[in-house]
Amino acid sequence: MGRARQAYSAAFRCADLGLETVIVERYNTLGGVCLNVGCIPSKALLHVAKVIEEAKALAEHGIVFGEPKTDIDKIRTWKEKVITQLTGGLAGMAKGRKVKVVNGLGKFTGANTLEVEGENGKTVINFDNAIIAAGSRPIQLPFIPHEDPRVWDSTDALELKEVPKRMLVMGGGIIGLEMGTVYPRAGFRD
Repeated sequence: MGRARQAYSAAFRCADLGLETVIVERYNTLGGVCLNVGCIPSKALLHVAKVIEEAKALAEHGIVFGEPKTDIDKIRTWKEKVITQLTGGLAGMAKGRKVKVVNGLGKFTGANTLEVEGENGKTVINFDNAIIAAGSRPIQLPFIPHEDPRVWDSTDALELKEVPKRMLVMGGGIIGLEMGTVYPRAGFRD
């Protein structure tokens, strides 16, 4: 049960060993935070920033492209395409291994029973063994006004809804550090 990378890795291994396997996934895509709203989108944006920086650096070698211009909408679309390709690959791997995916929010109702509430109603799953790989989500610090639209968590920063003129990154997590690098290097400025 869970969205984390460990959930599908464990499920695939169990299926490879011949066990009847079910993944309970709260969202519509497999892959967890890393694939959907963390590592992969962040790395895609880091790639964009690196390409822009390399294009600028080539001027020293006599190859001049001119000042790179960023189109935030096209970059966002490309990033989403990368995510879709990878999550689609996971769905194909699950299907190929005959891993059943049940979408919804699961809760244990007994020692060997899980009830999943999804868009199509309730599904009861009986099991011998369960792996809980619940993943993570950005922490909300109590002294930060999270209802303020200027306050973003890592997921918001990776959505690229808008480009701030200035940004303060709080925390030393990897995605925060990467966003502190991506936004200025990619020229995401008004």
